[in-house]
Amino acid sequence: MNVRANIPAAPDDPGKRIVRQRDIINRRALAEEIEELIAEHGMPDARSKILPLLQNALSDGRAEISRRLLKRPSAGHEMAAAQSFLVDQLVRLIHDIAVQHQYPVGNPSSGERIAVMAVGGYGRGEMAPHSDVDIAFLTPHKATSWTEQVVEAMLYWLWDLGLKVGQSSRSIDEMVRMAKSDLSIRTALLEGRYIWGDTGVYEEAKHRFFQDVVAGTDSTFVAEKLAERDLRHKKMGDSRYVVEPNVKEGKGGMRDLQTLYWIGKYIHQVASAEDLVEVGLLTADEFKRFRKAANFLWAVRCHMHDMTGRAEDRLTFDLQPEVARRMHFADRPGKSSVERFMQYYFLNAKVVGNLTGVFLAHLDETHNAGVRRFLPSLTRKPKKLKGFVLDRGRLALPDESFFEEDPVRLVEIFWLADKHGLEIHPLAMRAARRDAKLIDNKVRTDARANKLFLDVLCSPRDPELVLRWMNEAAIFGRFIPDFGRVVAQMQFDMYHHYTVDEHTIRAIGLLARIGRGDLAADHPNSTATMEKLQNRRVIFVATLLHDIAKGRGGDHSILGAEVAMKLCPRLGLKPHETELVAWLVRNHLLMSAVAFKRDLSDFKTIQDFASQVKSVERLRQLLVLTVVDIRAVGPGVWNSWKRQLLTDLFEAAQEMLLLGHKQRGRKQRIDEKKAVLAETLNLPEAEFRKLAKRFTDPYWIAEPDDIIAQNAQLVLDAGETNLAIFGDVYAERGATLITVYAADHPGLFYRIAGGIHVSGGNIIDARIHTTRDGMALDNFLVQDPHGKPFSEDGQVDRLKQAVEDALANRSKLSTKLEARPLAHSRAGAFAITPFALVDNDASNRFTVIEVNAQDRPALLNELAYALFESKVTVHSAHIATYGERAVDTFYITDLLGSKITSKQRLNGLQKRLTKAAAANPDKVAA
Repeated sequence: MNVRANIPAAPDDPGKRIVRQRDIINRRALAEEIEELIAEHGMPDARSKILPLLQNALSDGRAEISRRLLKRPSAGHEMAAAQSFLVDQLVRLIHDIAVQHQYPVGNPSSGERIAVMAVGGYGRGEMAPHSDVDIAFLTPHKATSWTEQVVEAMLYWLWDLGLKVGQSSRSIDEMVRMAKSDLSIRTALLEGRYIWGDTGVYEEAKHRFFQDVVAGTDSTFVAEKLAERDLRHKKMGDSRYVVEPNVKEGKGGMRDLQTLYWIGKYIHQVASAEDLVEVGLLTADEFKRFRKAANFLWAVRCHMHDMTGRAEDRLTFDLQPEVARRMHFADRPGKSSVERFMQYYFLNAKVVGNLTGVFLAHLDETHNAGVRRFLPSLTRKPKKLKGFVLDRGRLALPDESFFEEDPVRLVEIFWLADKHGLEIHPLAMRAARRDAKLIDNKVRTDARANKLFLDVLCSPRDPELVLRWMNEAAIFGRFIPDFGRVVAQMQFDMYHHYTVDEHTIRAIGLLARIGRGDLAADHPNSTATMEKLQNRRVIFVATLLHDIAKGRGGDHSILGAEVAMKLCPRLGLKPHETELVAWLVRNHLLMSAVAFKRDLSDFKTIQDFASQVKSVERLRQLLVLTVVDIRAVGPGVWNSWKRQLLTDLFEAAQEMLLLGHKQRGRKQRIDEKKAVLAETLNLPEAEFRKLAKRFTDPYWIAEPDDIIAQNAQLVLDAGETNLAIFGDVYAERGATLITVYAADHPGLFYRIAGGIHVSGGNIIDARIHTTRDGMALDNFLVQDPHGKPFSEDGQVDRLKQAVEDALANRSKLSTKLEARPLAHSRAGAFAITPFALVDNDASNRFTVIEVNAQDRPALLNELAYALFESKVTVHSAHIATYGERAVDTFYITDLLGSKITSKQRLNGLQKRLTKAAAANPDKVAA
């Protein structure tokens, strides 16, 4: 075998792809200036004058590339090549200075030769403005003192220019040995490109690399590279639809495209990505899509580097609006410019995923390189496959016109995959993607096609996996056009972690897992409830449709219900099922809003909620939909606190709906709780009666038995002391319970809130009580900034001490609060106009005020202080956070315990709270 004949040509000099090169950097003119300076001052002294010359050349070159980027904001490849060209010229100048002037040799020996090679992305001739400069210094034999001096001199020049250099200095033998043992070194050298120096050394190194390292190891390389990719995806969230994607390393990002090229080059020794077409790994059309996606990703990455002045590869919320503006995305009805830009980003990420599947299929067919490592275990092969064939356990097509003959097969292939637990052959997926346009209104209204789709959607097996395949092949969006409108659509906020389509598919997957009982430990109530549902397909269809109308410029719940009324009959649902789905979609946010923003101990809260729900079946369906909707938002959003609140609301509403007006009376509930407490404390009867009499009826109704027992013990232990603080983990609610028993006085609430925040805690719920003898008994549920309870003794002690210090006014609270860091460093990217809503109908006893604002440190403290200044009494506070948005609800009365009804006073209260809620209060009108 003639290995040398298979060695690819060196990648093109990036300069060949650039117009007006000398506007970026004029190496010849710079070389002449450097020669003159050295001639005039001599080498050691000239260095201090040459360095500013090179620094200015780098700065001016970057400025020119930046100007070109702003003028042609989508020219990603051109800008990446321009940056590589700029660095090339500087490296060449520096090489010549080091070799010809710093360490010149008149008659170099065979060992005094050196080649400078670009590796990695730099070797490919593609760099973002602040990418690392990855260089390999190659010598024919073991390094001599001369080569060590030259390398050191060059590195000092590069470092002094402020470049981040990734470098290696090796002999050719060392290079071969290291490349054999290290995958990352082998990958970097795969894209090696000659920059400057001894061409003979470079050519010999390239020959040895492909002869001694690459030859015969392609299967191992492919397996290792794909394993590396899977690990990277897992680290980055294992979804290409996370709303703050890593453009370089994330799933569907640049590294995925580069991996395809590396594999193709390793196996077929191609010189460029274009050559993947010649060797049959991509079609010409697929390569165009490859090139277009890579160009877009390079443009985005170059903008990010240019804007931040650093190597920034994560497309964070604070960068997204400016990149969208630079790339000329504009607002449209229902979608902001940034949401349109990010949708386009995710569509490109989807293209990358599609290309990866096709590429690996070709590789599997032509090379059998160990690509298919995860075949499903099949107990038996189905005998009838409706005309489809099995290819090594995967569903494949008998011929290329199979879908065209009957387009319903485009849905049927996924139904078969789900029913029989089969993979779909990547070439069949490719054909489905190609033929997706065959799905027209005739197919959409075909009863058989709709039944097949509904079977997949409601599958007890793994609908998430199969629906994701349908989405990747564009079949999902073609068959359900309303779903197609939300494919790759993101919401510009810090609450939703995924695009709308990804969120929906994840929610359906969770629904199936709950239905199978797989998540009984996390969702015991939902698991038990789902077993009692009269109609399971209603909940699956409602989950599919709950967010389907997002981005249309109106209330997505109302618009989604309209979609349901039209789509459900097409899918084969009966009129009563259609009506229930539409109701669930219209009200899918109702249960979470009541549970998280209202006082569940207030009888009217439950009464109003039950009157809206009307039936137990609706309640059960709504509970399960609410749970999967929240859980599918993203990691860390669901917690035991939310589970408990939803369970409390569900049980109270179910009792009311089942028993109607026969629910337990207020006095009966209080008597039952007193009986439980008496048994727990085991006090003498007279002493217990004296203690129980101190607690008001609203207290008995509001608090659960375990909190009442803890509170009572605290009161007993405190005796005549007028301050006692309790703190401990409340595992059942996923938080730390802080109880304050103190002499009641105005401002107590805001001081406690401030003390908790100073210690790093976030209050998620607060119940404020006053005993009949004038003592405050306040219960706070507190979490750390990550939504977890403070569990270590030292942490709880610090919480208690901070509250005690705040109440004793030992240190200036406002100064400590100002010193706390911001909760969300990127929250400034969002503009949330604060507002306060007053509701005098939500409770029979209290005025309810809901404040919406941008979340920030000490927000609750400032709102509590505004309420203190307004001379009102706070009875309970309910804190809900949705990413960057906080919704804090307060149940209040005037100082005499009555609702506030004066319009003038309510208006003043709204204005004061709105001002306190503003990030910059001076910007809000008083």
